[in-house]
Amino acid sequence: MVDASPSPGKSLPGRLLLRTGGACDFDPARLLEVFGEQRHRFVTVLQGFSAGEWAAPTRCAHWSAHEVVRHLCDGTAIGIGAGPDDGTLDTTEGFDPRTSPRTWLAASAGESPGATLDRFVATTGQLLALARDRLAQGRRFDVRLPYGPMDWTVLLLHGFWDSWIHERDVLLARGTSHPTDGDATFYATGYGVFLAAAVASMSGRQVQQKLTLGGEGGGIFEVDNRDGVTLTIHPVTGAGPRAAEVTDALAGRAQIAAALPELPAGTRAALSCMADFFHTQVRPKTPKAEAQ
Repeated sequence: MVDASPSPGKSLPGRLLLRTGGACDFDPARLLEVFGEQRHRFVTVLQGFSAGEWAAPTRCAHWSAHEVVRHLCDGTAIGIGAGPDDGTLDTTEGFDPRTSPRTWLAASAGESPGATLDRFVATTGQLLALARDRLAQGRRFDVRLPYGPMDWTVLLLHGFWDSWIHERDVLLARGTSHPTDGDATFYATGYGVFLAAAVASMSGRQVQQKLTLGGEGGGIFEVDNRDGVTLTIHPVTGAGPRAAEVTDALAGRAQIAAALPELPAGTRAALSCMADFFHTQVRPKTPKAEAQ
């Protein structure tokens, strides 16, 4: 089992600052706690899956629950293996989020659900331990993400967002609730907004907007991608579109117009670039693979 017992007396995340040009400001140690807790919750649910539930479809058009978890194992392995200037997720090196993850699954073809779950637990533990050691040692280095070079701790945030979204892909498709919490939703929503603004910038669209989101993980999200991407988040309790539903929409799991109806049309179009990209069908590079 993933060792992710909540810390006594933990506090909510404070202000979070993400930017492509300059240092980011968030608590990576707290992120690791939240990441571990998310994986612990998901593993607990997966341990009760029947063979039919492992084979069931998800919100990912061509992926079963088993394939989603195998993908998360692949993503965790990338985090473990990432070193200075790692370019596994660099689009200029050939990474395509619509097709590359599908080709990675070839390595685990034929793996049983039980073996996948064991691998999921083991690699999660390895990643969290490695990251804690790096933080304790004060290690700093950049890796190349789809939108440019970022500190390795942002790769952890990227991996957490991917894990949180895919957990929802599995659970919501089953008609069950997603056992998340405010902290997890806050980090996932923050990175989802940041990534959507980065993709908008790569598509030539500008965003300068203050989003007030409600529900668990809500707050004030101020994003500006006119000169690099800067996102500042203040976690506050208030009314507004639910943060989790907005995060789903930005990742292409729901309509942004429904999730953010009050936004100007131009801003909605810009923030839709990532979802539109995910829904653009392309042929994968290997003959036997399917696009996600």
